Amino acid sequence: MDTNPKGAGISAERLQRLDDHFQSRYIDTGKIPGALIVVYRRGELAHFSALGLADVERKRPVRTDTVFRIYSMSKPITSVAFMMLVEQGLVALDDPVHRVIPEWRDLGVYKGGFMETFRTERPERPMLMVDLLRHTSGLTYGFQQSTNVDAAYRKLKVGERAGGGTLDDMIAQLAKLPLEFSPGTAWNYSHSTDVLGYLVGKISGEPFDQFLRRHIFAPLGMIDTAFHLQPGQQERFSACYAATPRGGMMLFDDPEKSTYSEPPRMLSGGGGMISTAGDYLRFARMLLGGGTLDGVQILSPKTIELMASNHLPGGKDLPAMSRSLFSEAMYEGIGFGLGFAVIVDPPRTLIPATAGDFSWGGAASTYFWVDPLEELTTVFMTQLMPSTTYTIRRELRTLVYSAFTD
Repeated sequence: MDTNPKGAGISAERLQRLDDHFQSRYIDTGKIPGALIVVYRRGELAHFSALGLADVERKRPVRTDTVFRIYSMSKPITSVAFMMLVEQGLVALDDPVHRVIPEWRDLGVYKGGFMETFRTERPERPMLMVDLLRHTSGLTYGFQQSTNVDAAYRKLKVGERAGGGTLDDMIAQLAKLPLEFSPGTAWNYSHSTDVLGYLVGKISGEPFDQFLRRHIFAPLGMIDTAFHLQPGQQERFSACYAATPRGGMMLFDDPEKSTYSEPPRMLSGGGGMISTAGDYLRFARMLLGGGTLDGVQILSPKTIELMASNHLPGGKDLPAMSRSLFSEAMYEGIGFGLGFAVIVDPPRTLIPATAGDFSWGGAASTYFWVDPLEELTTVFMTQLMPSTTYTIRRELRTLVYSAFTD
């Protein structure tokens, strides 16, 4: 793809350090299989590089159109879909969730016991729609592995792609389990965004995946983004790897045997999508453009501004409110908006950042951020589990910002 770093106010020479860094430190050493790095600023594509292999076993190189599992980078997409319904007046952020899911009206908060003998108490207030968007709902993930509640999630395979049920099944399961805490009192990375996907379907009257196709993917030209492989994508589908204790990697999901080859029972708006760097760049550019891309308006500028504001109670940051053992962002000085992390105090983060820039990543180390002040968005794709293995995201930010000439 043609790039214009000079027009973007970025040094081409310094951008080359970006590729050299990831090639020598991570790819040549066998820590990650490959990477795709996209930098876009001031209306110009400044950098688009494909490094290493998408499939080590079959020696398939990363291509500009390689298809990746984006895992939790699905969350911003689902959050945008929900906010489209808010803009239409079909739902409000302060609506109680039980307005649409009546069986959740009497959800209790965990007080003690195990799955068969849970003891609960009444929450301080009902769960609101905004709690789902900002992960203050009281829900959790089974992989947190810190409480008896998330143990119940694991036992029931709540929201799991393989072996789990449908979105309807997940909602029914959660109706029988207690919340980790009273909604609005803490932050916990959770199935909240999966619930948003269910709500998009119920409120719009369209199946969730069809809503995304008709109202986001097709209008934005995101032809490679879906919940499973589409015709013609198989040979472009990357392998996914897991880090080993000695700094190497092992095959985690073989692209030719992957569950992504078939439509899943569970349409996970929180972590179930696949995409390409080019597709996700179009989504990120829409966010950067205040909700509009190439004349297509998805959301209004005011809605994007609302989503990119810190919504944690009291203006707190994630470390002050989080109960999660794992999240895609836990730096000090980072709050949470309606679908992604938001920089609230750049010096405290100790990473290159701008107040108001927003971001999120996926479990296989994918990442993106949008910096409205600098007119910048960056998309990084690779496939290594878990995303906490290396400090890739900090290094990526450092190298991108260090290449600015003005």
